Amino acid sequence: MLSARAAATAAAASPLWKRGEGGSSGSGSGCTSCREVRRRAAAVRVRAAAPRRVEAVAMESAAETEKEEEVAAAGGGVEDMATEEVPVTPWAFSVASGYTLLRDPHHNKGLAFSEKERDAHYLRGLLPPAVVSQDLQVKKIMHNLRQYSVPLQRYMAMMDLQERNERLFYKLLIDNVEELLPVVYTPTVGEACQKYGSIFRQPQGLYVSLKDKYVCLALLEYPRICLPITIDVGTNNEQLLNDEFYIGLRQRRATGKEYHELMEEFMSAVKQIYGEKVLIQFEDFANHNAFDLLAKYSKSHLVFNDDIQAGTGIAELIALEISKQTKAPIEECRKKVWLLDSKGLIVNSRKESLQAFKKPWAHEHEPVTTLLDAVQSIKPTVLIGTSGVGKTFTKEVIEAMASFNEGRAVFASGSPFDPVEYNGKIHVPGQSNNAYIFPGFGLGVVISGAVRVHEDMLLAASETLADQATQENFEKGSIFPPFTNIRKISARIAASVAAKAYELGLATRLPQPRDLEKYAESCMYTPVYRSYR
Repeated sequence: MLSARAAATAAAASPLWKRGEGGSSGSGSGCTSCREVRRRAAAVRVRAAAPRRVEAVAMESAAETEKEEEVAAAGGGVEDMATEEVPVTPWAFSVASGYTLLRDPHHNKGLAFSEKERDAHYLRGLLPPAVVSQDLQVKKIMHNLRQYSVPLQRYMAMMDLQERNERLFYKLLIDNVEELLPVVYTPTVGEACQKYGSIFRQPQGLYVSLKDKYVCLALLEYPRICLPITIDVGTNNEQLLNDEFYIGLRQRRATGKEYHELMEEFMSAVKQIYGEKVLIQFEDFANHNAFDLLAKYSKSHLVFNDDIQAGTGIAELIALEISKQTKAPIEECRKKVWLLDSKGLIVNSRKESLQAFKKPWAHEHEPVTTLLDAVQSIKPTVLIGTSGVGKTFTKEVIEAMASFNEGRAVFASGSPFDPVEYNGKIHVPGQSNNAYIFPGFGLGVVISGAVRVHEDMLLAASETLADQATQENFEKGSIFPPFTNIRKISARIAASVAAKAYELGLATRLPQPRDLEKYAESCMYTPVYRSYR
């Protein structure tokens, strides 16, 4: 919004603000009502200015027009007339200065505003006198975060920072990614989701529910670039339904036609607003919906689902790689991979009751209900867990694996674990987290202008990550490089994914950059502060 000084300067220069061309007579092409609103807004700010600098919001309604001059003469502004009985329209003209700038998370720099910027943007007196660097701000916040003993408290403090100062938030995260990723992602984010209603502060993204059916197009018309979207179709969780702090749609989960109609409307609206190349990531959809949605919309939209494409998708990628290296048919290669679900080993005798996405993995074998029995019977060389159910790889399971596999165990978990000392040697438990793959994957899709996601692009991402494993990592007990290198890792993955998109004829950004890795790095977000005029 305009500061009083800016409004006064503008008012002195010209009696009216105008839109479009036109002279000082007011005969330009601007809207008369808009000019009148702006004139009155300027007048309110000028009257409110003496003797101190202020920020004002002009709020008005047709019913107030006659009373405005009386109230202004008494030294008040239009907002002084607002009552519960007389509705007002919240008009706000915004210029990034004063309190407005300090409350804008996209542009706020806190104490990092220079002396020159403080004078230019009316911050003098609104900040303590010290001018500090962004690096010092990061150091201070890390010191404060380390005082919290409860991970959720750290999460909430991080979210508060993001709402105040977006660039500082990302700078903090990038500079301390190994320490903070477990706070903003696995495992703390799971608890944050469960307690979302209790810790909710400011909206971050877009909320679409069944109440918004038929207006999805209108809801999507304002976001510009990247947006987290919650699609709320209700819940069957009794604890949430009875929780007074629950802020979601308080009704039973929609299914069938009602559910799919909302998804169809949403997906159509997204494509209509943003075009063919809008990238949609499905996140945390229940299996019975996730596979159907991916199968349906992968043919018409640019979509991926890191949950299921990191679940049975892993099995498919392994089979594809085996097929690629051995030239064997994919159907034969799938037989080298066995899957286990909550009911036991996926075998042919269960095929009639299996969901469609599991059927290709039903092999000939007697029914087996436990992982230990499956390990002892099939004698696999690798165990991969993607269900999210903990304590599945028990001591008995590991001992069974060790009984018929020679060599050292290679371990990686989804969640981070502290280093372990054993026989005088420090072992660093490896982490196999989708944060290694999908940020780089998404970047590769975007920088190539891909119009569809192909499984070969996922395979290219996996191969690139595998290529970055080193003997140095193995000696520490880790499979992958440390997360401190995640931006470099992501750039290489993005380059491989983009190259595959060009190879498959799915890329639209032409001509293809000569050095895709450097191009990927140049497209990455850099959260350093910018200087303001």
